[in-house]
Amino acid sequence: MENSTETLSFEAGLRELEEIVARLESGDTPLEEAIRLYERGSVLRQRCADRLDAAQARIEAIRTGADGRPAAVEPFAAG
Repeated sequence: MENSTETLSFEAGLRELEEIVARLESGDTPLEEAIRLYERGSVLRQRCADRLDAAQARIEAIRTGADGRPAAVEPFAAG
């Protein structure tokens, strides 16, 4: 596990978070390590959420007015 989450890609962070969840769900992790893993998982979850929010902000549809100029920006609606 890498200590810094700043340089982790979204995919790497998500993969590490999934590994942490699996270890915690196994029930075989000693308490002190479980607490450390939970704390790391919390940081990773927030970092992944931040990355998703940033990606969503970048994916916006620009509406144009009658004159062809950008009139408004609306959030991207998937699906």
